[in-house]
Amino acid sequence: MTTLLTADHVLVAQDGAFSLRRAGAVLVYGGTIAWVGAAADAPDADERIDLGEALLMPGLIDLEGLADVDHLQLDSWSDEDASPHLRWSRAWASHPASALSDEDRAVMRRYAVAQLALHGVTSFLPIASEIHTDWAETHDDLVDVARAAQEFGIRAFLGPSYRSGVHVTDDDGSGGIFWDDARGQAGFAEAVRFLDTVAAWDDPLITGVLAPCRIETLREELLAETGRVATERGALVRVHAFQWAGERSHFRRESDATQLEVLERCGLLNDRLIIAHGAYLDLHSEVDGVDGGELAAVAASGASIVHCPLTNARYAMWLEDFARYRDAGVNLALGSDSFPPDMIRSIDQGVSLAKAQRPDRPSGSLAEYIEAATLGGAAALHRPDLGRVEAGAAADLVAFSLADVRLGAVEDPIRTLVLAGTARDAVFSMVAGRVVMRDGLLPGVDLEQLRRDGQRIFDRLRASYAERDYAGSDVDELFPPVFPQAR
Repeated sequence: MTTLLTADHVLVAQDGAFSLRRAGAVLVYGGTIAWVGAAADAPDADERIDLGEALLMPGLIDLEGLADVDHLQLDSWSDEDASPHLRWSRAWASHPASALSDEDRAVMRRYAVAQLALHGVTSFLPIASEIHTDWAETHDDLVDVARAAQEFGIRAFLGPSYRSGVHVTDDDGSGGIFWDDARGQAGFAEAVRFLDTVAAWDDPLITGVLAPCRIETLREELLAETGRVATERGALVRVHAFQWAGERSHFRRESDATQLEVLERCGLLNDRLIIAHGAYLDLHSEVDGVDGGELAAVAASGASIVHCPLTNARYAMWLEDFARYRDAGVNLALGSDSFPPDMIRSIDQGVSLAKAQRPDRPSGSLAEYIEAATLGGAAALHRPDLGRVEAGAAADLVAFSLADVRLGAVEDPIRTLVLAGTARDAVFSMVAGRVVMRDGLLPGVDLEQLRRDGQRIFDRLRASYAERDYAGSDVDELFPPVFPQAR
């Protein structure tokens, strides 16, 4: 069966670069793009979908896509005094418990994956908060995520997150890491088991990856085992590293090495490595402030960095700077890393930051961010068939409406979308030739029930912070309102 998609604007790939086609058309056959050209020259098709005043472009690739209910809207507002209360207490870490039942955890993941689909994401590599679990993710947790991805029809690159330790707060309010190596090894075993499960499924939309947690919560021995298995199986590895300034001093103290040196000696610094954040390399002003070669080393290794500009802004943890990374030859992808999983808002935030950091090249930054959200993600995933609209590529597409009066006058469709729109303007998406979203809706999904489920679970997760607090604070003390309630 063939499907012809037409739109006022189509972002196409030509000669390895993006260009815009007015009144364009895309012919899809099976799961592949068969033809791209002018709508007036389009061949006949079994089905025709006219998207009208819209921008049709490659599906968005989110390599930090939230797979639970967001905690950032709680902890990103906390001040220095409040922050210790939002980590686990050391006493809690010795006997942790999940804040949710297994059933609610499955509902939460379905809610999160539906949100990704509603915001125009066609491929994702998820993150989840371990704050609310009894340690980290399990094999069955990621089976839940996979089932949700299969239900909605989007591509997923999945692996349970595992760790050897967790950040905790002691009774005096100071911080540290509580280590449990047995749990770390058990989590790694679950991750390897999940790779076997996904291989047995042989589902082209589900790919198994290894997803160790924050690098400072992983013993070097566990990282080395990760490197060994990844090499044996040719698996991608996504790890959170260079995420905050204090990470480096931790490694100098624990390993007498830098994070990059540890990654290299564990066999992880190669083109299958995806580094989440990657902001605090040696050149960062809060680290050494001098380029000692780490940026060049990352580029030479072929590793990718997932830039999360919206989350960086909310925590004031900046990548310095996007253009410098690209100029060095680092492959940059994008991640939303929070709720909403809005890659358009992330691009807008990133472009604004890029202008402030590099006023000499403001016009190029928007194109570079669009490329990171598509081509960069595809390169990180080793999937050259993704992230582009051209004949032979996978039929992973998203359309954003430009018809809403609130969007204003349309100049360049991409500039207009990023400056005046959000990912909520997504009205259509397709993955591997199958329609995922149409008219802004997910067929057969009760979005109102989904909204109620999300609120119920979020309320439970919010309340759970007080249960883990070392000082026994009330939840309303931990999260005071912006303004007090009226009397």
